[in-house]
Amino acid sequence: MSQVHTLFATAPQGLEDLLAVELAGLGFDEVKAGRGGVRFQADLAGGYRACLWSRVANRVLLPLAEFTAADDDALYDGTARIEWLDHLGPDNTLAVSFTGIRAAIGHDRFAAQRVKDAIVDQLRERTGDRPSVDIRDPDVRIHVHMHDDQVSVTIDLSGDSLHKRGVREAGNVAPLKENLAAAMLLRADWPELAAAGGGFVDPMCGSGTIVIEAAWMAGDCAPGLMRTRFGFQRWRGHDDEAWKALVDEALDRQAAGLEKMPPMAAFDHDRRAVYLTRQQIDRAGLAGRVHVERRDIGEARPPAKVRTGLVALNPPYGERIGEQHELMPLYLRLGETLRRHFPGWRAMVLNGAGCRIGLKPERTWQVRNGPIECSLERFEIGTESSESSVQPAEDLVNRIAKNRRQLKRWLDRENISCYRVYDADIPEYALAVDVYAGEDGDWLHVQEYEPPATVDAAKARARLQAALTALPGALDVPPERMVFKVRRRQRGSEQYTRQSRQARTLTVTEGRCRLLVNLTDYLDTGLFLDHRPVRLWLADNARGKRLLNLFSYTGAATVHAAVGGASHTTSVDLSNTYLDWLKRNLELNDCANSRHRIVHADCREWLERNQERFDLIFLDPPSFSNSKRMDGTLDVQRDHADLIRAAARHLSDDGTLIFSINLRGFKLDEQLNEDFDITDRTAWSIPKDFERNRRIHQCWFLQQRKKSG
Repeated sequence: MSQVHTLFATAPQGLEDLLAVELAGLGFDEVKAGRGGVRFQADLAGGYRACLWSRVANRVLLPLAEFTAADDDALYDGTARIEWLDHLGPDNTLAVSFTGIRAAIGHDRFAAQRVKDAIVDQLRERTGDRPSVDIRDPDVRIHVHMHDDQVSVTIDLSGDSLHKRGVREAGNVAPLKENLAAAMLLRADWPELAAAGGGFVDPMCGSGTIVIEAAWMAGDCAPGLMRTRFGFQRWRGHDDEAWKALVDEALDRQAAGLEKMPPMAAFDHDRRAVYLTRQQIDRAGLAGRVHVERRDIGEARPPAKVRTGLVALNPPYGERIGEQHELMPLYLRLGETLRRHFPGWRAMVLNGAGCRIGLKPERTWQVRNGPIECSLERFEIGTESSESSVQPAEDLVNRIAKNRRQLKRWLDRENISCYRVYDADIPEYALAVDVYAGEDGDWLHVQEYEPPATVDAAKARARLQAALTALPGALDVPPERMVFKVRRRQRGSEQYTRQSRQARTLTVTEGRCRLLVNLTDYLDTGLFLDHRPVRLWLADNARGKRLLNLFSYTGAATVHAAVGGASHTTSVDLSNTYLDWLKRNLELNDCANSRHRIVHADCREWLERNQERFDLIFLDPPSFSNSKRMDGTLDVQRDHADLIRAAARHLSDDGTLIFSINLRGFKLDEQLNEDFDITDRTAWSIPKDFERNRRIHQCWFLQQRKKSG
């Protein structure tokens, strides 16, 4: 009779109970979940079976010895009492890992080194030679665990972590480990659903991790069958006949199981994700058994003629602080898709963003996906517990409809296609909603003003959820064309810093110009809609004149002047990103030539060293800037008078300087009246779509005061 061992299978935190159920289902005895994993009894072939068939475990450890060690010398001595020639020889490589809980030896690397020394010294003494260390791919991996002064030494039968199924190409790292994907499916009772003929859909498949795990479960495929190597295969105690028998059995089961697979589908809006998923499915031996297609989340549908099944997915979490909140529209669209198109189905969502999908989960578990705390949420679609908790936000919808009616005639008359339709008109919905008409249709750019700390967070979140659900329908825009951001108070150039890297760029029309806007990657889009009247004025008044655009940003004002017939333009900014954007805007309007100069410089330094004169100067500085590429700081309230005088030295005798500022509470230095004729054009410069927020900016036209005598 084969020797029975008490083995230990490690598991990700929070999945120990699931691993215990799985191991019991594999036929093992004395299964007991504990911290970090599960103990169970099995012979050596049973250890191999756990490596081959466990979908949840990270590693399977075979015990060699247990002893007490109060210090590193005792650790060395206890390790040296093991007969290491039974496990490896001098021609083998090894690696030692060490973990501890309140360990008597507090330094893991030092403890691992002492264990390695004991092994190497014994083998050198017995054979005259020593094995080498190979951290990445050793023949034998030894794991040592120390709890207080109790030490256990084990052989790692798995070798590399068992979540590595042998499918993914080297360097292709998935955002979700395979054993966590398997845990999602087991929590959803997917094997039972599949056996009953239920279908499967992953509407955000990424590189296909979840759908492959689901297909292998449904097809009775051993998750370790495609691995080329396990830790036991170059271990001296290996029983190759027992291993080959297990592989033959697994191959027979797979051949029979794949013929009984239910309909399965995977979708993603990203072409690259669809390509990767198809590639991974082929490598997993599932070619032709899973339908993969490029679809937006709102277009996900069940396979034909399938009434029930499982939807499982790992939606985006957001890469930066605040972006989780801004993913809310995506999660709400997911909930709407499930509610409308998957009634009678079950859904599993690995929610790392903390966004609600508008459905009530039937059950939740807390898990970790790498460093990210996630909520694994299970939904029964179409049951009472899953009914939407989102309110219709009728007052918001009615106000937007009223605003559209009031703006329509003006928008049509002025041929305006990018405009603000709502600006916190109702205090409970503290949002700014802009419409951008791109060449492929309208888009919504929605920003939430950061609520004060006195506002109840739960109520604010519920109102926001209701608003984001209602806005696409209220403005006749598909939900996938809505971009949501949180507008926190910014300082200086923070408004220009990159927020994400989605690069959702549109070409829009303003007056006679075509301009590029980016709705996703920065706090602002590249086009300040409230400055529209000034830009259109420049287009009408720049013919034959020279324009200087200071702090030019993406150069929309420059483009208007160029299209309006300016003889020359000079645009100065410190950001290469936005100067490149300006260049593309000029190219888009056939104005990229030597008459339109782009200068990368600090505006104040450039004004000091330059001697040119201009007929029109547009000066729209940030409220505050402390860019590393400029000397000192710019505080526009403190510095604006000096800045205006420096710019005015470049103004022709009859020239006009336009000064605009968005800083609330800004006050123009009255001493400037001694040198300039100043006209307050603020009321004129605020367009009709911004009249609800008269404090959006201030604007003055300045001309040199004529010297008397």
